Amino acid sequence: MVCGDEKPMVLDPWGSEEIKDYKKLFSEFGLKEFPEKWKRELRHYLFERGIAIAHRDFDKIMERIRNKEEFIVMTGIASSGRLHLGHKMVVDLVLALKKLNGKIFFCIADIDAYTTREKIRTMKEAKEFAVENAANALALGLRKKDIYVQSRKEARYYEFAFEIAKKFTFAELKAIYGELSPGKLAANFLQYADILHAQLPEYCGKMPSVTPVALEQDPHMRAVRDVARKLAYDFCLPSSIYIVHQSGLREGEKMSSSKPETAIFLTDSPEEARKKVFRAFTGGGGTVEEHRRFGGKPEICKVYEIFKYHYPNTKFVKEIYELCRKGELICGDCKKMCAEFLAKFLEKHRKKFEKNLKKAERIVHGEA
Repeated sequence: MVCGDEKPMVLDPWGSEEIKDYKKLFSEFGLKEFPEKWKRELRHYLFERGIAIAHRDFDKIMERIRNKEEFIVMTGIASSGRLHLGHKMVVDLVLALKKLNGKIFFCIADIDAYTTREKIRTMKEAKEFAVENAANALALGLRKKDIYVQSRKEARYYEFAFEIAKKFTFAELKAIYGELSPGKLAANFLQYADILHAQLPEYCGKMPSVTPVALEQDPHMRAVRDVARKLAYDFCLPSSIYIVHQSGLREGEKMSSSKPETAIFLTDSPEEARKKVFRAFTGGGGTVEEHRRFGGKPEICKVYEIFKYHYPNTKFVKEIYELCRKGELICGDCKKMCAEFLAKFLEKHRKKFEKNLKKAERIVHGEA
């Protein structure tokens, strides 16, 4: 509900600003907070640490999980740049849901990247990033059968996207998104097809589905749920879980491929990652003496955030938090631990990435 002269929130799915007023967003768009009970029940650190904060109809998915029944998990990335730690977190979440009987549809959105990102000048460039993105996704643990590329989908998928397009008016889309360029309009119809097509008879048929998205992507979920009701198919309305994306290394910005200084990329060398960690914004005191006396603020620290989103041992993450708050762990020592953790991960990941490049090329360009 919007009162008086207060303007309604308009979320920009293509923007780079961090969302800070979650409560207002929840009330305005009808999102529900992710219950503590579910976080404990799902037994994965991405849920336990509060990274999944809201949902639409995830209770349907919880029912399938409890009954050990299959459900659809659909998400993806636009191939507009290199993958970074924020993308890794999404893949980690998808893999966690896969272990709970999720059927994965992970989209490498090369058409979306070309039509919505000005920096991507040609489809060839989008496909080059798609190969790199697919190789990273495989290296993180997805299987070839889990991944598809928009430009190589079956004809039925494109036919379905046009069925969807016919159900919208410009007024409806403007109410959800504000102004839309033709490229973004085209990409949206493919995104709606991405989320819904797995329920077509040619794929899984009617089945509960969930799409993990960042909060600023909620316009897509509202639009796709609206159109699902209008289509001549017996669909389950798609569910969604909303995650707080890992923020950038600088204060007040998202981690973004278009802003390299904000991100640690999966293809960064260990030395590059070390340098970025040591330049990252922290929640420490102005001096070591002040930090030891008054303690730090790990809740705003970008180095602590890396541990929170990626370190598998929750006990260790809690200890880091408490030691920082008490001033017993200074920023320099914390950065050293973080840099070493990332260096080891990136070194191992690089080997898996290179091993999967040929497979990724076949996914993007077809079998040679």
